[in-house]
Amino acid sequence: MEEEVKKVLIIGIRGALAQILSRLILENHPTWEILGLDARSVSNIPKQKGLIVKKIRYSRGSFENIFRDHSFDYVYHLARVSHSTNNHSDFTQRLELNVMGTNRILDLSLRFNVKKIIILSTFHVYGALSDNSIFLKEDAPLRASLKFPELRDVVEMDQICSTWIWKYQSKIDSVLLRPCNIVGTEIANSMSQYLKSHLSLKPIDYNPIFQFIHEFDMANVLYRSINDLPTGIYNVATDEFITLRKALKIVGGNGIPFPISLASVMNNFLNLTHLGIAPYLVEYLKYSCLIDNSSLKKHLGDDIFRFKMDESLKLIS
Repeated sequence: MEEEVKKVLIIGIRGALAQILSRLILENHPTWEILGLDARSVSNIPKQKGLIVKKIRYSRGSFENIFRDHSFDYVYHLARVSHSTNNHSDFTQRLELNVMGTNRILDLSLRFNVKKIIILSTFHVYGALSDNSIFLKEDAPLRASLKFPELRDVVEMDQICSTWIWKYQSKIDSVLLRPCNIVGTEIANSMSQYLKSHLSLKPIDYNPIFQFIHEFDMANVLYRSINDLPTGIYNVATDEFITLRKALKIVGGNGIPFPISLASVMNNFLNLTHLGIAPYLVEYLKYSCLIDNSSLKKHLGDDIFRFKMDESLKLIS
């Protein structure tokens, strides 16, 4: 019996994770149709049967035309703008997309009868604080912006989605994912660059614990969210965790030993030459921020990840 054709919208298709996801969907469902959107250039995205890519402005009018012209079964919102920089123009852009753009996507998904929307957030919304619980559950307060107001848009986006999910749960299925640090050979995020750099800051008086997930395993969770995750909010992490020093050793980024009291000063200096990390990430060199994965495992099972943490880290070295 021939499989029913489903239509999928992936917003943020320029990202490596989105492209891995599109390949995964079409490998399992060759007859499905995917439309990938991005505000950035899409000219270098590899061609794939079943995938159409398009560059658009992330405006209400552009999104409305897309939703009106297609009848999507599933929508992936993976277009959260990175908060790795902190100047005012970047913040204004992030606020427009992360908050206003998300509101538009949610409203249009409801209005045009999308069956399910899957939204990618981040564990960074919890914040790295000295009084964090050992493993944070999904109902833990989102405190990232308390010390770093520049993260307000990221936290607000997550809060908007969380409220919306439960408000409209009887009308549309929705999943919000908060993954730990994603690493891999295709993804080029701040954490991957930090681990690989020989100029990374390495605290001599702190050794915080981290969680990592391989990019393929994260894409697989996104894919399985279509059928296997009911409406809700889910932390995404493996059962494993590792100290920062051991992670740096595995990847091969020796780092610059320093006392934690000088972390911000040294990072500001490195940022002058574009070698530092976002200021908020320095807090993760001081305090662990570990997330509980029990809600995810309840629906996807205990054996859902292909890559062990050591293997994931070795692959990016």
